[in-house]
Amino acid sequence: MTDIPEVLFVCVHNAGRSQMAAALLQHYALGRVAVRSAGSEPGEKVNPAAAQALAEWGLDITAEVPSKLTTEDVEASDVVITMGCGDTCPVFPGKRYLDWQLDDPAGKPVEEVRPVRDDIDRRVRALLAELLDQ
Repeated sequence: MTDIPEVLFVCVHNAGRSQMAAALLQHYALGRVAVRSAGSEPGEKVNPAAAQALAEWGLDITAEVPSKLTTEDVEASDVVITMGCGDTCPVFPGKRYLDWQLDDPAGKPVEEVRPVRDDIDRRVRALLAELLDQ
């Protein structure tokens, strides 16, 4: 791993789960971790319910733009986390790959997105503790 670990969150549309995970990790890491997110088939905008769920915690992802997953994203990352959506990533030796099984918040009201946000929050906190403990 480099001096500052790099984490890549991947979901199909890069509009909900991966955006929430990236925002939460950036928030907690305070610059101690480089964070990326991308999708294999990026949506046009961030999921409004995901944005609302994070806004309840004072985090704003409304300006984020879903981006296309590239080989360079994976290559630059130390940890690649797919979000339970069956996305396939290029595999490089020395990278750590995790698959977080998470419900897809697409098309769901904020009441159903909050538990997904809370699950991502727990996982992000555990990942950060692990990364910074190395």
